Amino acid sequence: MFAFLLKLRVVLCALALLPGAAHAEGGSLFPDEAPVIARLLDDGIAAEAVGFAAGAEARYCWAARLGSVEGQYRLGKFYLAHRRPGLGPTVATTLLSFAAQRGHLEAQKLLAGRAPGRIDTPACFEQVLDLAVIKTLGRVISRQEVQRYVAALPAARRAHAQMVQRLAPRFGVDPRFALAIVRNESGFDPKALSPKNAMGLMQLIPETAARFKVADAFNPEQNIRGGLAYLRWLLDKFDGDIARTAAAYNAGEGVVMRYDGVPPYPETREYVARVLVFYRASQHVTPGRGEG
Repeated sequence: MFAFLLKLRVVLCALALLPGAAHAEGGSLFPDEAPVIARLLDDGIAAEAVGFAAGAEARYCWAARLGSVEGQYRLGKFYLAHRRPGLGPTVATTLLSFAAQRGHLEAQKLLAGRAPGRIDTPACFEQVLDLAVIKTLGRVISRQEVQRYVAALPAARRAHAQMVQRLAPRFGVDPRFALAIVRNESGFDPKALSPKNAMGLMQLIPETAARFKVADAFNPEQNIRGGLAYLRWLLDKFDGDIARTAAAYNAGEGVVMRYDGVPPYPETREYVARVLVFYRASQHVTPGRGEG
């Protein structure tokens, strides 16, 4: 075990020297990912490099399930290289297809010449996400980590993320929590429109837009203000509980009240997990005066 840990440390040091790797404290090969997902990916690469296949698989699977395109690509590529009991070749092509459809160029290259086959996800996708485990991930994401994340966004989306940071404290919402929600909702795309007619950066449905007096849901500032007002209302209603507030934003406050917690809907549970993995706290931290 000591030899393995020593070898893993050497690989991690080597990874830090690769071109494009971040050298600042807490740096990652994936600065555009949420910090916890970036660490999962970094650790997965290191584990795979030293032959710890099970560790790599588990970390890539967590990252993929939490919405990471890179995680889907890494897990698909992993299954191409490592045959696992009970998993056929369609699992790898399914994961690579997920990543390719979301614009991952390396996944598109790996898929070239491969028959897509049927959709087939790995067994780890069927396991229930344990929100309690994610809640124990530790401190709230630091301001430095947030700034690195925002700085890595494309210019247009970075401007919207910075607007979220600026406006959130005015509504008594932690900018880090607001960023987690907007990242989940639209990826900072002000023109986003869902099949359920949820609109803009914070994906306001017409009823919510009207409730919080948003005249134009595709106007970035109006949309953010309306979404933040709703978030503040939900935080008050659920006593600052991040999981319940995020679940209510996704599925509606009535559903959360009916189940007295996060409802057993796979989409909502995945949504809450992605928020918690970014925010890394179970209770909301109200921003101080002058913040933002």
